[in-house]
Amino acid sequence: MPSFQDHLDAIKAEIEEISPEEVQQKIENGDDFHLVDIRERDEWENGFVPGANLLGRGHLEARIGNIAFNADDEVVLYCAGGVRSALAAASLELMGYVNVKSMEGGFSKWAQSALPVATRRSLTTDQMARYSRHLLMPEVGEEGQLKLLDAKVLLIGAGGLGSPTAMYLAAAGVGTIGIVDGDTVDMSNLQRQLLHREDSVGKPKVDSAEATLKGINSDITIHKYNYRIDSDNVMALFAQYDIVVDGCDNFPTRYLVNDACYMLNKPNVHGSIFRFEGQVTVFKPNEGPCYRCLYPEPPPPGMAPSCAEAGVLGVLPGIVGVAQAIETIKLILNIGQPLVGRLLTFDALAMNFRPLNIRRDHDCPLCGTHPTVTELIDYEHFCSLAAW
Repeated sequence: MPSFQDHLDAIKAEIEEISPEEVQQKIENGDDFHLVDIRERDEWENGFVPGANLLGRGHLEARIGNIAFNADDEVVLYCAGGVRSALAAASLELMGYVNVKSMEGGFSKWAQSALPVATRRSLTTDQMARYSRHLLMPEVGEEGQLKLLDAKVLLIGAGGLGSPTAMYLAAAGVGTIGIVDGDTVDMSNLQRQLLHREDSVGKPKVDSAEATLKGINSDITIHKYNYRIDSDNVMALFAQYDIVVDGCDNFPTRYLVNDACYMLNKPNVHGSIFRFEGQVTVFKPNEGPCYRCLYPEPPPPGMAPSCAEAGVLGVLPGIVGVAQAIETIKLILNIGQPLVGRLLTFDALAMNFRPLNIRRDHDCPLCGTHPTVTELIDYEHFCSLAAW
């Protein structure tokens, strides 16, 4: 009866092996190939080859297509000692991959050869369970989830838009969420601001928001700013965060957020709502237009009434706020096509989403060719001028 060694020898006679030194040379040369670590999770903790895709033998055949899209893509597999990777290489060849190699001696020989070794943070057991649906997605995975946990996002407003945005970012595991809001909870807020409850009426919104978000995910950090941002405090505050999500309801703050984000090179995920309509876009400095490109001047008073003046459908902020949360997560993970240079509009009565292209204005006073706004201004005064 043939032994396992006989079987392994036969497999190795059919596949191509490559030395650790040759793999390192390919990495240094910038060769186009996919390096795949097929060891198990506990083995990765002791180190891995820098740049390797950590896939695991048990998921290799099912998930290799997420890494190597074409049958002729070059794939180099490695395990601990070269046995599992040899068998796996044969399996991939049976699937139709024609350029698969196994690293001779595996990670053990790589480490013994004093070649570079990377180490990684890992999710805890509880985090693995909580974020398990993210981990199944190749666009997120454990590396992406760690990016989310490391991210710092500042929300401007804990109201209609801030509520769904904050709740979904918290649930997704965004590790640090800052909330700026100087208001207290009013009974009229409860129709649409899901961060707050009846027993929160009269309390600062940031305190109510913190209680709700901690109830969703105690694993994250919440920073509260129970005040309104202005030209004196905004720069120091925004500098502490990676992304700013604008859910405010007044023009002076929108222009302030826009200008501060541009000057600090921070993405601004902007949303606004009115009665049955909403819109979302991403203002990313040096990659697309800014808020001033879209709205060079604020409208005259009365032309764009607030929700308190014109009303708003209670469920509308849920649609727009969730879209802002999606855009924020896409920016953190660097996936998909963020709404940079595109304005997504939503009409609830027609149940219609419509994307509009918006372009950078070369004459924009902030991000144009010859900017005239080079420092923060008096935004209340700027917006009041629209009355004249």
